[in-house]
Amino acid sequence: MKKTIAIILALVFILSFAACGKKKSTLKVGASITPHAEILREAAKLLEKQGITLEVVEYTDYVQPNTAVEDGSLDANYFQHTPYLNTFNAENKTHIVSVGAVHYEPFGIYAGKVKALADLPDGAKIGVPNDGSNETRALLLLQQEGFIKLKDGIDASSNATKLDVVENPKNIDIVEMEAAQISKALSDLDFGVINGNYALQAGLNAGKDALAVEDASGSGAQTYANVLCVKEGREKDDAIQALFKALTSPEVKDFINKTYQGAVVPIF
Repeated sequence: MKKTIAIILALVFILSFAACGKKKSTLKVGASITPHAEILREAAKLLEKQGITLEVVEYTDYVQPNTAVEDGSLDANYFQHTPYLNTFNAENKTHIVSVGAVHYEPFGIYAGKVKALADLPDGAKIGVPNDGSNETRALLLLQQEGFIKLKDGIDASSNATKLDVVENPKNIDIVEMEAAQISKALSDLDFGVINGNYALQAGLNAGKDALAVEDASGSGAQTYANVLCVKEGREKDDAIQALFKALTSPEVKDFINKTYQGAVVPIF
């Protein structure tokens, strides 16, 4: 009997030790509602198998998810591209870095009061994001479509504003707005140039609804790829690396392609 009890106790100890050996952890990640939070929840299914729980915190702005990573209340965020990240770090003295690129969201020109590019009247109002990197992107798209011309040397890595417009034959009124508000203001604008995630939140799809989108073969696809970000020093954390691997997995790639149908493009 004593021998049997000893064996049972030994087995209990071994099983308990094995259970403790399976290290479980939780990652708290900030994200824009669409598509980032949705993509993260798909990646979470893969992480659960590794004992990692993903807590997704949704944001409707581009500031709080970065300040929360900086102060440690978030482990990571997934909502921004590198030009915006670099500008934010420079302006706010933060120390946030990219772990790697996941996807690209084509910027689009969407109809407001005017329904076709060819019908844009003189003096038309076009809404563009008012933060440096995204405004540059919007202005480059307007230039791509022949509405304006920017100063020489302005490219995807610049921080341009409407003051950098050197030719404006239709006397377009470029209205600089908070990015999240443009889709809501389309009824007051002739066109709106909208970020991919905010277009999706408004029920718009760059692949189907935009009057024009960025040239996918241009440098914008790489320059404006959305990245997983952490505070400097955490890039090599095992859980962070597991999250990035999940985000760039074949399963998540299939989810992105099937769900967004060209409005979100995997970059891996």
